[in-house]
Amino acid sequence: MPPISSESSDRLDLPYLMPAQAQKHVTHNAALQQLDLVVQLVMETIAAETPPADPVAGQVFALGAGPTGAWAGQGGRLAAWSDGAWLFLDPAEGWRAWLRETDQLVVWQEGAWVSPDSEIRARLGIATSPDAQNPLAVAGPATLLTHAGAGHQLKINKAAVGETASLLFQSGWTGHAEMGLAGETAFSLKVSADGTSWVEAIRADPASGHLSGAAVQATAYDTTAGRLMRADWGYGPGNLLGSVALSGGQPTGAVLEQGATADGAWLRLADGTQMVWASRSAGSVWTFPQAFSAAPVLSLTSTESAARMVAATTLSASAVTPISYDPTGTAQTGDGLSCLAVGRWD
Repeated sequence: MPPISSESSDRLDLPYLMPAQAQKHVTHNAALQQLDLVVQLVMETIAAETPPADPVAGQVFALGAGPTGAWAGQGGRLAAWSDGAWLFLDPAEGWRAWLRETDQLVVWQEGAWVSPDSEIRARLGIATSPDAQNPLAVAGPATLLTHAGAGHQLKINKAAVGETASLLFQSGWTGHAEMGLAGETAFSLKVSADGTSWVEAIRADPASGHLSGAAVQATAYDTTAGRLMRADWGYGPGNLLGSVALSGGQPTGAVLEQGATADGAWLRLADGTQMVWASRSAGSVWTFPQAFSAAPVLSLTSTESAARMVAATTLSASAVTPISYDPTGTAQTGDGLSCLAVGRWD
């Protein structure tokens, strides 16, 4: 074995016995003293700043940055009480120790004592390797997140509104569906056939809760197959009856509108058709309960038991005068008539 050039060991800094050295037992005992302290290292506490009043032989303390008293100037080192005095040692990267204060294993790593079981880990892989993009990676047939006696929430948080917080569904590492908050605070569901071109199928407005997107009608006149119909653009029990209206030839109101006045009853259809009817006396002006846009088609039926012929004069968009005749052609003023007019209201 070649001569040893240094005076201490590389890893534990233990003093070597040198040739022609006097009092070799002192050097040997100093090395044993250090070994006794660092082998199976047990520390009382971490970040200690003040020496205990009555230390026990063999106790080791991991010092904080600015210790005082007998520890002054020894920040970051190990202070061990041995043979009635404090011995100071420098921990090396990777040293392990049992921390009596918390009953846990700690490791000296990058200038600090950390627990291998620390609650904060830079990365964690379960049956697969994590990376910078995926610091938490899990491989398996399923992932279970269950309750602890009540409910359970899975929380995905983003740093700013313009960032993305979502669940991305892939096949062969190609994304085909994504749901969450994509660049805004509105919840959306997007799909893609190739992982490059995406279609926003549904978007839920965060203020109103209303839906939009490719899966929902774009306008009231959108009849694209497969799209969901908006309640206010379709017809049902809530809006089948009401005020009808047209704009550009398209209905913008209810389907049916009906009513009655002293002049008779009326029915309007969403396509612009209007019907009015009433029982009237021959020879009297019938003012329609709702005016037409032009003179309507008139239907008159006598309610008399005797034979009658009926006709009308002064037919306009707003009124008509029905007439009743007997077989001799004599006008019968006051005869009862059932009157019906059909035309357009728009």
